[in-house]
Formats: sequence, C-alpha cells, structure tokens
Amino acid sequence: MKTAVVTDSTAYITEEMREQLNIHMIPLSVIFDGETYREEIDITAEEFYKKVKEEGKLPTTSQPPIGEFVALFEKLAEEYDAVVTVHLSSGISGTFNGAVSAGTIVGNIQVYPFDSEVSCLAQGFYAIEAAKMANEERAPEEIIARLEEMKKSMRAYFMVDDLVNLKRGGRLNSAQALVGSLLQVKPILHFENKLIVPFEKIRTRKKALNRIFELFDQDAGLKVPMDAVIIHANRQEEAGKIKEDLQSQYPHVHFTISYFGPVIGTHLGDGAIALGWYKH
Repeated sequence: MKTAVVTDSTAYITEEMREQLNIHMIPLSVIFDGETYREEIDITAEEFYKKVKEEGKLPTTSQPPIGEFVALFEKLAEEYDAVVTVHLSSGISGTFNGAVSAGTIVGNIQVYPFDSEVSCLAQGFYAIEAAKMANEERAPEEIIARLEEMKKSMRAYFMVDDLVNLKRGGRLNSAQALVGSLLQVKPILHFENKLIVPFEKIRTRKKALNRIFELFDQDAGLKVPMDAVIIHANRQEEAGKIKEDLQSQYPHVHFTISYFGPVIGTHLGDGAIALGWYKH
C-alpha cells in the first residue's frame, strides 16, 4: 500500500524538508484588513512580524476550507492508496476536524487523520516520522501506531510575554481570574487535553526559561536519545544561544531551531519561546 503524508502549515516544517521527505502541506491563513495570506505560501514568519509591527494590530486567523482538503486528497488518490494527515491540536483549531470530514467525502483513498494535540514543530515531529515510515512503505496503521507511541513522551512548554493575544483569540482555556493574575507575569503554558492551559506562574522571563530547562532535564537527564526543538517568535538570536547552551549539556539530544509562524504567532505574540521534545 502506498501512503502519502499530509500536514498543515502550523507544523512549520521547512520547504526543503517537506520536499525531501515528500510531505504535502495544506495552509492555514492570516487575514489583515480583509486580505487573506496563506502562511508559508503568501507570507513568511519574518514578513508577518514586520507587518504586525508596522500596522500596529494583529490579524485574524482562518483554518483551511474542507474543500481544500477534499481537492488535495482527491489529487493524492491518483497516486496513493492511503493518506496519513497530521494536524495541530483539535482543541485550538477546527483543522483536524476538517481533515476528518474531508476523509468521509473522498471515497477513493483511505484517510487516517492524526490529532497531534500540540502545534508547531512538535506537531512537525509526527509528520516527519510518518513521512520516513511512508517512504519505507510501512502500512498506514503501523504509522499511526508509531505516532501514538511518540505521543507518550512528547512534551512542549512555552513562555509568552503576556496572555493578551491568547485571551483575545479565545485559545487559552482558564478561569478569567487566573488569566487576570497571569497578565502580570511570564507564564509557562502547555497543552493539556488538547487545550492551551497555564502550567506555572513565573515572575521573570529568565526564571521562566530556566524552569522550562528544568522540565527538559527531567527527560534529557536520563541520557536516552531524543529530538528537541527550540521555537521562537522573532527571536532567532536568542533561540540560537539556547540551542548552543543545551547542545553542550546534552550531546545525546538532536536539537533543531524552528519558529512560531503567522497563525500561531498571532496568538502568542512577538517574543514567545518554546521548547518541545520526545524520546526515541
């Protein structure tokens, strides 16, 4: 059985990597003053942060129409028997459900949707693994089983400068009183039951990052092979320094630098930093 792999743009897998592994991508969009930009196609992360700064306001975001999934799946059906489609958490976007619905419409290819329950390159890790297995002609059921196994050790923690964007966009699941108290600190957030929730309240950016490094050490300190990613919102230099420091401490971990693109950056804001990882 020949299996295709699809993910959405919020995995932020580079175009080079997508081409190398034959990963198909369906974009989410940001909308500035009625004009729609498909992330990773019409607008880059760098262009996005520059545009937000210049215009002084945030765009809205939009998930892919079901019709785009249907069109892609039908095209893939010309060459493939099945498709494993990996998406950002269904708790913060309807993208996964759109893929599920499209799979019921397209009858000439078997669709295997996978809810990553995270986003960004933590989500991308699943798509990359799926693509490697698909290129080895592994069965889609075997691929999904492997992704479920990865999920057991997948971790991602992120720090934002404030919660205003998340609160405004309705992406933060928390009591209003807690949100209000957190607005004065540098909160550490994570995904829990598919939703973004506060993990801990930290007073300064430096202390918040150090706490994330402590959480990372709980797994990395076990000396087992791991993949990890430092994700940044317009903070390339800071991300590079973090990677350099962590790589020297954990030579058994493969580190990557990635970014919060336009859609996720809209909700987290400039300056956000995350660390995601999983055990091999």
